Amino acid sequence: MTLGFSGDVAQYYAKFRRGYPPQVLDTLQAAFGLGTGDVVLDLGCGTGQLAVPLASRVRSVIGVDPEPDMLRLARQSATGQGVHNATWVLGADTDIPAMGALVGQRALAMTVIGQALHWMRHDELFRELTPLFRAGGGIAVVANGTPLWLQDSAWSRSLRRFLEEHFGTRLEATCGTGSRDRLRYAQALGEAGYEDVRETAIEYSDELSVDELIGGVYSAIPADGLPAPADRPAFAEAIRQSLPPELRFTEHVRVSVLTGRIA
Repeated sequence: MTLGFSGDVAQYYAKFRRGYPPQVLDTLQAAFGLGTGDVVLDLGCGTGQLAVPLASRVRSVIGVDPEPDMLRLARQSATGQGVHNATWVLGADTDIPAMGALVGQRALAMTVIGQALHWMRHDELFRELTPLFRAGGGIAVVANGTPLWLQDSAWSRSLRRFLEEHFGTRLEATCGTGSRDRLRYAQALGEAGYEDVRETAIEYSDELSVDELIGGVYSAIPADGLPAPADRPAFAEAIRQSLPPELRFTEHVRVSVLTGRIA
């Protein structure tokens, strides 16, 4: 199964999707006592924004994603940064029952899911992962900030109006970043038997150029909805015209790290 994040969309994803501040990695390491003997699974790894920096803190990382182009770019990123303890596997959350044969029972210290759980059947997934964790291991669900078009700022509201008019649809999905999403995931972790379920928030501000903002939009449009290459300059210009006349756009990012452990 693929989700449409292939081809040029994967390229935009690799270039423009924000990474994670070091505090996120510190939080994950502390929550599960990660060390150089541990194996972690990054499910829905995309182009490696979490898997690649995590690799320096553990023995190995397994990055799983249903998009071959995402995995190809993740592998390139790892190689370019001298990371050689990451393995890239084509698959999805529905393949977790077979993962035990690959990694072994009680072999994982953590499964991290970064901005991807909204694509998955999380109730079943949480239960299916349980036998794969060592004592004290567990799940981390990371939401890497509100979508660009749903933020509480004038430029974000302008962007949303333009995109809704252009695509003829309402943009309301929070992609797992909303407070109700986090509560729902926390409750599901508890019901699946995970303990010490807690949320840690890391907040910071960043500034985006117009090109970075447009690249972020492109990275979120499925491949079949992305404007054709010849049409992208006009589409980008229309976005520019819809925005306030600023050179930089301040984004307030709240990264949520939701964790639950197995005893």
